[in-house]
Amino acid sequence: MRHIERHRTHRIGWLRAAVLGANDGIVSTASLILGVAAAGATSKSILIAGVAGLVAGAMSMAAGEYVSVSSQADTENADLDKERKELATDPKHEHEELAAIYVGRGLDKKLATEVANQLMKHDALGAHARDELGISETLTARPVQAALASAGTFSVGAALPLIVVLLVPASALMWAVSVSSLIFLALLGSLSARVGGASVMIAAIRVTFWGALAMALTAGIGALFGVTA
Repeated sequence: MRHIERHRTHRIGWLRAAVLGANDGIVSTASLILGVAAAGATSKSILIAGVAGLVAGAMSMAAGEYVSVSSQADTENADLDKERKELATDPKHEHEELAAIYVGRGLDKKLATEVANQLMKHDALGAHARDELGISETLTARPVQAALASAGTFSVGAALPLIVVLLVPASALMWAVSVSSLIFLALLGSLSARVGGASVMIAAIRVTFWGALAMALTAGIGALFGVTA
């Protein structure tokens, strides 16, 4: 039977990394630009700082995602190896364990035993991975995918406030970067919510609020150092 329903859980891995990367790209680069600008730096110095932040941030995001998701993958593989050994040494106990899981989900004992029997004949390790360990093909860790998605979207997000720096005169830079970055964040929140099937308004407000707070604090620190320097 063809499965025609469309679900969004298969997007979780790359969507989380992509949204995190784009959000960090906009917020961190815009905050850096505002902080340096508030300290009285020249347009050239602001641009150099922003480009350096883009490169460093993209590499940091890629490395961080890869290491983090690789740790998750290592844990999953360790659990699968353990389950594989238990299936080889004590299949009867593993069958009872799987049947008990289905009983806990509402099946009567006879049906649960038969379901466990059929699933273990078809793919014992897959059944235990999915129903005992909670590991599925949809949600399994993919370090390279997460790293590429995060680094790529970070670069795109960071490029947006940099483009504003190139287009806007220094006298209007603070306001232009602040307002445009908040608009970019609102659009990012709306887009990610639409792709993930969540509330567009709530996502946009959430992303914009925390971005505004980060930029305000960084600009304040930059202004403080600029005054006392």
